[in-house]
Amino acid sequence: MVPHLTTALAGPLLDLERRFLDSMPVIEHWLRSQWLEHAVPFYASVDLRNSGFKLAPVDTNLFPGGFNNLNPEFLPLCVQAMQSAVEKICPEARGVLLIPENHTRNTFYLQNVAQILAILKQAGMRVRIGSLLPDITAPTQIHLPDGSMLTLEPLVRRGNRLGLADFDPCVILLNNDLSAGAPEILKNLEQTVIPPLSAGWYTRRKSQHFTAYDRVAGEFAKLLGVDPWLINPYFATCDRVNFQERVGEECLAAQVDQVLEKIRVKYAEYGVQHEPFVIVKADAGTYGMGIMTVKDASEITGLNRKQRNKMAVVKEGLQVSDVLIQEGVYTFEQINEAVAEPVIYMIDHYVVGGFYRVHTTRGVDENLNAPGMHFMPLAFETHCTMPNLERGPDDTPNRFYAYGVVARLALLAASLEIEAAENHAETALEHA
Repeated sequence: MVPHLTTALAGPLLDLERRFLDSMPVIEHWLRSQWLEHAVPFYASVDLRNSGFKLAPVDTNLFPGGFNNLNPEFLPLCVQAMQSAVEKICPEARGVLLIPENHTRNTFYLQNVAQILAILKQAGMRVRIGSLLPDITAPTQIHLPDGSMLTLEPLVRRGNRLGLADFDPCVILLNNDLSAGAPEILKNLEQTVIPPLSAGWYTRRKSQHFTAYDRVAGEFAKLLGVDPWLINPYFATCDRVNFQERVGEECLAAQVDQVLEKIRVKYAEYGVQHEPFVIVKADAGTYGMGIMTVKDASEITGLNRKQRNKMAVVKEGLQVSDVLIQEGVYTFEQINEAVAEPVIYMIDHYVVGGFYRVHTTRGVDENLNAPGMHFMPLAFETHCTMPNLERGPDDTPNRFYAYGVVARLALLAASLEIEAAENHAETALEHA
C-alpha cells in the first residue's frame, strides 16, 4: 500500500520519478562511483517530504534511533548491510561496543537499541552495550515491553582503548548523538569510533549538511537533466540568535522573506497553487525540538513568550543560537486520513527499509516529529532499490525507489559533510 497523495501524482514529480526509472543504470553507476571516492557513513536515516510536485530530504540523522520501526521482513537486508559495514572497519570483527543514548526510561528508544544489537549479532558480531551514565556502576538489566532484556555495563578505559571489564572491542559504535558534547572517555581512542565524534550535534550543523546536499543535488540533477529544486529545499541561516531576549529577529525575518520569495518564483514557474512556507529550526539537534512553521516574516517578530521559550531550547536543555531557515515542503501523503512522511534507513550504502511517520493532529505544512506521532513500516513489495521498470512511477516499488535515490543523495551529502569536519579537525590539530 502506497499512501494516497491528496494532489494527483502528476506534473513535475511524475516526470522526475519517470526520469529516475529510465535512468536507473546511470544513477546506480554514478552512486557506485561516488562511494569509491568518499567513505560512506556507517548508518543514517533521512526524513523525506513528498508534495506531489517536489520530493526532498528535510533532515538527515547520523545516529538513527528507530530501527525497531522497520518492517521485520527486511531484517535480512539489515544483517547483510551490517556485515559489509563492520568488515570494512574491523575485518576480524572480534567485538563491537555499542554506546547508546542515556534515555534509560525511554522504552521506545531502547527497543531500537535492542534491534541494533540483534542485527549486529545476526551479522556475526560479538556485541555488548556500554553506558555513559555515571550511575551504571555494574551490569544493569532493563526489561523491555516486548519481553526482551538489555544489559547496560559500565565503560572501562585502559590507556587509549575503551571497553568493559572483560571485553576489549575492535570498534566503538555510537548510537548517541553527543548533543551535550563529546565525553573525555571517548576522545583519542586507538579503536575506530563510528560515526566519528565530529558527526555529533555538539559540532555538526544542519546548514553544513544542506550545503553539501546542495552540491550533490546539483551534480545529480545535471546528470539527469532535471531542475535540482525538485529534490532540494532552499535554505538560509542566522547565527547569534537569542529567542528569549529577542536578539537576531531582524536577521531571521529578512532571511525568511528571502527564502519565501525564492519559493514563490519556483511555485509560479511550476504552477503550484499552494502558499509557500518555511520551517525555522535549530541548526543543531534532533527530536523535533525548536521547530516552527512560518508563512510570513511578521510571524518572527510577533512571537509570544511561550513560542519564544519553545524555540529557545533543544535536547539536553541547550540554548539555541544558530538557526536554519529551510524551505517548507508540503507532505500530501496520508495513512488513514492522517498526514504522513517517509523516513528511509540505510546501513553502509544500502537502503535497508523505512517507515512512515504519521501524525493525526498535525497539518501538511507542519513538522511531524512531535509528541503524538506514530510509525508504520513501509509496505515494501520488493527491495526499494529494485524498481519494476514495466510499471508506472506510482507503483509501490517504483515510489520507494525514488525515496531510496533521494535518501542516498542525502547519505552522500553526509559523507562530504563528515569529510569536511574531519579535515577541519585535523587542520586545527596541526595549528594547535
